[in-house]
Amino acid sequence: MRTNDQRRAQPEQRTGVLNDEPAAKQKRAEMTSRGTQYWKSGSIPLIAPDILGNIITEVADIGIVIDDRGTVLSVLVNPNYESFRRLEDIEGKDIRAAFNVESRPKFDERFAAFLESRADVRPVELNHADATARWEFPVRYSFHSIGPDGAVLMLGRDLRPVAEMQQQLVKAQLSLERDYEAQREYEIRFRVLMENSSDAVVLVSLQTGKITDANALAATLLGQTRERLVGLNFANGFTSKKRGSVLDQVANHALSENDEALTVQLSHSNLPAKVHAKAFRVAGERLLLCRISPTRTTESTADHLSDNLRQLYLAGPDAMVFSNAAGVVLSANEAFLNLLDTADDSSVRGHNLADFLQRGSVDFKVMTENAARSGKMRMYATKVAGEYGSPRSVEVSVVELQAASTPIYAFTLREANRTDASANAAGPIDENMQSVMELVGSATLKDIVAETTNVVEKMCIETAIELTMNNRVAAAEMLGLSRQSLYVKLRKFGILNRD
Repeated sequence: MRTNDQRRAQPEQRTGVLNDEPAAKQKRAEMTSRGTQYWKSGSIPLIAPDILGNIITEVADIGIVIDDRGTVLSVLVNPNYESFRRLEDIEGKDIRAAFNVESRPKFDERFAAFLESRADVRPVELNHADATARWEFPVRYSFHSIGPDGAVLMLGRDLRPVAEMQQQLVKAQLSLERDYEAQREYEIRFRVLMENSSDAVVLVSLQTGKITDANALAATLLGQTRERLVGLNFANGFTSKKRGSVLDQVANHALSENDEALTVQLSHSNLPAKVHAKAFRVAGERLLLCRISPTRTTESTADHLSDNLRQLYLAGPDAMVFSNAAGVVLSANEAFLNLLDTADDSSVRGHNLADFLQRGSVDFKVMTENAARSGKMRMYATKVAGEYGSPRSVEVSVVELQAASTPIYAFTLREANRTDASANAAGPIDENMQSVMELVGSATLKDIVAETTNVVEKMCIETAIELTMNNRVAAAEMLGLSRQSLYVKLRKFGILNRD
């Protein structure tokens, strides 16, 4: 059990704890806005002006005292920064005159914020410069209130080392980007050279025996795609009892600087091939540049199709023209020049084929669209003429070809005489022509001619509609009619709504 003395002592102890709280609040009230305590009263004596100046120049690179209007009252410069001595001339002047044009608005904004709150504001980076901009250097300033009269102390830290470091980083970054661009340029040149080489080229590491790079021709020759070929063992592409000896033979052949090629056998096709190897070193790694070319042991018995086709193109009796999808003539043979009565191919090559056709772009569009739809078109009747020659009736056959991923069109033109043109235009006798023939003896010649005209006119319109794939505008232009006249005739013959 507690004694009375103990009971009386306990409230006094609680009272002591409660009495400490006002002391803690008072202690917190003596804290600055930064969370630090004020100097204790009497702990620091009054500081002489010269000592205070030394302290300021030691803790900062430059100190400037200004009033609330920005007029410089005093300038203190760190002895280690003699370049700041020129700022001593601004005493008694507006400090804004010592900043460049870009820094003046920054100073006004930060200085106004400090005067408004008289509290800590973030430091600001300003650039000093003279009127002629012969010198300029950046300084990081902080603002401090030092008296009741409104004087403000600006403590500055020289940022030139930081700026120099930033410039070095920028230069290093630019240098890296230039090196990257140069490397990328050389990589593109190397890739273009590899892919356009007439030889199958393979790069092999002598240390690992694996393929490090290859062009598309080498991938085809070795029966792999380029992506799968890179990283495979070079010896796997050849047939040998000892696959490891293939790389050794190629390496020894390269080091011996023998001009003769090394004969090997491809494992993909079992065909013999020649390998020319060259050894070199890159970044401490030894590589082999191998050029592989297949060889044939027997002469080919097949005819030389390309040579035969070239001879047919040059000496053939029919005119042949190659053009792109836009109609620009790529090449034309001698028979086409004779057909146009043109002296040489300089007046044809590079020009549009539609310029030599009777109906211009309509003829070209009809032929190429039909060839693109079905792959080819035969027996298209039109006329061609050169700059000075008279128009000649021709029959044109068109074939669409693929040159890489670009379509081109091959035209074969055969001159048609009047007899052939009449026979081709008439074609087989249809029901309308049969009905006209049956009119002989039962109708006058005038009626027969009128009926014949209607039959021929209907056949021509149907043919034009079919050739233009029901394009009424192109059909009207092909027939030399206006669109209104064509629609009138379509209604007349009952083919207006025919697809």
